[in-house]
Amino acid sequence: MQLSAAQGVVEVTVSLRSETELQCARCGALAPRYDARARRWRHLDTCQFKTFVVCEVPRVECAEHGVHQVALPSAEPGSRFTALFEALVIDWLKDASIRAVARMMDLSWDEVDGVMERAVARGLARRKLDPPSRVGIDETSFAKRHEYVTVVSDLDSPTVVHVADDRKEESLDSCFSALSAQELARIEVVAMDMWKPYIRSTLAYVPDTARKICFDRFHVAKHLGDAVNCIRAEEHRELSADGDDRLKGTRYLWLHGREHLDHRGWERFEPLQRSNLKVARAWAIKETARDLWNFVRRGFAVRAWKKWLGWALRCRLEPVLRVARMIRDHLEGVVNAIVNRVTSARSEGLNAKIQWIKRLAFGFRNRDRFRRAIYFHLGWLDLYPTPLLPPSRPAGQTHTEV
Repeated sequence: MQLSAAQGVVEVTVSLRSETELQCARCGALAPRYDARARRWRHLDTCQFKTFVVCEVPRVECAEHGVHQVALPSAEPGSRFTALFEALVIDWLKDASIRAVARMMDLSWDEVDGVMERAVARGLARRKLDPPSRVGIDETSFAKRHEYVTVVSDLDSPTVVHVADDRKEESLDSCFSALSAQELARIEVVAMDMWKPYIRSTLAYVPDTARKICFDRFHVAKHLGDAVNCIRAEEHRELSADGDDRLKGTRYLWLHGREHLDHRGWERFEPLQRSNLKVARAWAIKETARDLWNFVRRGFAVRAWKKWLGWALRCRLEPVLRVARMIRDHLEGVVNAIVNRVTSARSEGLNAKIQWIKRLAFGFRNRDRFRRAIYFHLGWLDLYPTPLLPPSRPAGQTHTEV
């Protein structure tokens, strides 16, 4: 062992006994020594000193697999860190950004990113995940240039099943095409937004899709909320031109439900929603649609939505008309969501965690690192180097709660 107090480094040299029998790392058969190469790994710090392990690692010549390095119990192939040190970096990465971990551990950004990359690759290779019966599909942006990734999740557990580039039909195809016919047949629900590429992909792969595609209330409410806000903004411009500032600062009054307004907000909002303003009519249509998600039977739900559509399609408010036509064209999926009690609460919860991941990293410049970070934090993967698990965590509990 060598100690350099000036540099704050401890270097531990490990040697192999000459009589030690060597095995092929692939088949386990005894094999003769071929040569040895010097290797150096960063290990857990010794007190305040950075610690490195140095060893001459032998290579063997296997009759079947040729010349290659023996398996190491303390480090994974290709890593310049011991398994214990890499596990520590993984634990820190669950709560801090790559930049912060690199600064704290005195590593480069690329070294920490490499630890995450190897961890995710291990986790995906080890994962034996039964395809979920209730699937949620959503897209999320990772840059300001409308760059997206498609996220497929399990509606019954906070688990990301698949992440693909963009939000095209091929993005979802890459998930469904990896499943067998039996696995696709076991899918009972596919919840998504009314996005045509996702619909086409699901129709192409999932059998009996007519009763399985669900457009849940969150996405419908979002479209209606956007329509109301569009009408408010346009009407506010028209009124302001005539010196009428009634709608100034009322954006969130129209977007919130009645139950979310406090007494002060309701005092201001009540005369507006009783007025003959266009936005008041749009708001009434939006609020009525909120009450249509409480049905249990398909027939009642269909009749109620058709009655609502008759009102919405006669309102002469173009933003609302666009949403009403969209709902009319996808009415079966809306009713499926009601009957199957499908909610995207978990999907939206995952999306909120993905936004946390983006903020933690101060954004991502490419999709590969964004996908990797999503899998790392939300894939419930076994991330640790073989055969390590943190001492305080039993096997099978290697996910991250964000």
